[in-house]
Amino acid sequence: MNKNRLAFGVVTAVFFMWGFITVLNDVLVPHLKSVFSLDYTQIMLIQFTFFGAYFLISLPAGKVVAVCGYKNSIIVGLCVAGLGALLFYPAAAMPSYGVFLGALFVLASGITLLQVAANPYVSLLGAPRGAPSRLNLSQAFNSLGTALAPKFGGLLLLSGAVLSSTALAKLSAPQQLAYQLQQARAVQGPYIGIAVALFVLALIVYLFHLPAVGIAENRSAEPEHPFRAALRHRHLLFGVAAIFLYVGAEVSIGSFMINYISLPGIGNMPQAKAAGFVSLYWGGAMLGRFIGSALLQRIDARKLLGIYACIAALLVVASMLSHDMTAVWSIVGIGLFNSIMFPNIFTLSIEGLGPLTSRGSSLLIMAIVGGAVIPELQGILADHIGVHHAFLLPLLCYLYIVFYGFLGSKPDLKTSLAVPAEPPAHA
Repeated sequence: MNKNRLAFGVVTAVFFMWGFITVLNDVLVPHLKSVFSLDYTQIMLIQFTFFGAYFLISLPAGKVVAVCGYKNSIIVGLCVAGLGALLFYPAAAMPSYGVFLGALFVLASGITLLQVAANPYVSLLGAPRGAPSRLNLSQAFNSLGTALAPKFGGLLLLSGAVLSSTALAKLSAPQQLAYQLQQARAVQGPYIGIAVALFVLALIVYLFHLPAVGIAENRSAEPEHPFRAALRHRHLLFGVAAIFLYVGAEVSIGSFMINYISLPGIGNMPQAKAAGFVSLYWGGAMLGRFIGSALLQRIDARKLLGIYACIAALLVVASMLSHDMTAVWSIVGIGLFNSIMFPNIFTLSIEGLGPLTSRGSSLLIMAIVGGAVIPELQGILADHIGVHHAFLLPLLCYLYIVFYGFLGSKPDLKTSLAVPAEPPAHA
């Protein structure tokens, strides 16, 4: 038991780091938007590239976990993410938006492997009944990273003078290039620091003994088409869609928040100040996960997920129908109710999968590509109907999660009974 607690603490530090890195994109969006004079559709390629890596890398990552085990996969994931962070240095030195996107893809590839390995590892690090509570607690520290990242990024990336597209157009070509270089190079220091932190954390995990838990791949007992076999479980299939839409909604709201809150009819404030509200949004998710971890000891995970999704949907409606600080606080408040959604959907989706758990985990992490697709679609909507009304898209996402919580997450008993017993595991 003590070994499990120590392992839980080490892996929770990994959750913190990938939360910090992921949400730093919310500050990178307005920063690079001004540097390269991009519209909403173009700048949302940041999230499209970052979360697109989940779609492309998740299935290979599942095979890496099956072959290498949880511990080695976490180490490799941290090192790959560190390499991606280092690539921000040459991207800023050029400066090149394309190279920035390439660096983000490498960074996200490492985080994808971390997600595929660490989420099921925490879920399996103890009694099955406590899995939602454990994952909510780890995700709470993930949310601590997401809460700190906007403040950190706002101070380092958005505190300087930012020229409007009109003011930038009035500068001569050499002056525009000098401005771009100055603004782009602001990212070098923060991302070098992130790279160092990732490599140090990889060394700590390497030196630490993680206990063997969960499920090892049993090739002789594995179905011929394991991913297809996993998707025969209705609650997993619906869960993949729920993760896609949840992550898409969460990332869309965070990505648009600085631009949304700084609008004259909404918060009417500088972007650096608006970044503080993004911290509150992600901080709400952190607080909600600590609360949720306790509530899940007494309340059914499905019921709590459905209730939280209902409230999130109502807050989106409230923000769309209001202006000034009412619209601001309504959209910020969604973070509190986003809190339990990912860990609850994840644990409910892999429930009863037995030796197919690592395959189910890969499919769920693959569905995080929603963070690439939904913000891009909302960017297109924002360019055509305005940022305020474009929040219709996250609203539809939350309505699906209401369905999943109350109905779609219930396992098909016939399929569950067909799952063989779990073989011994390796970490």
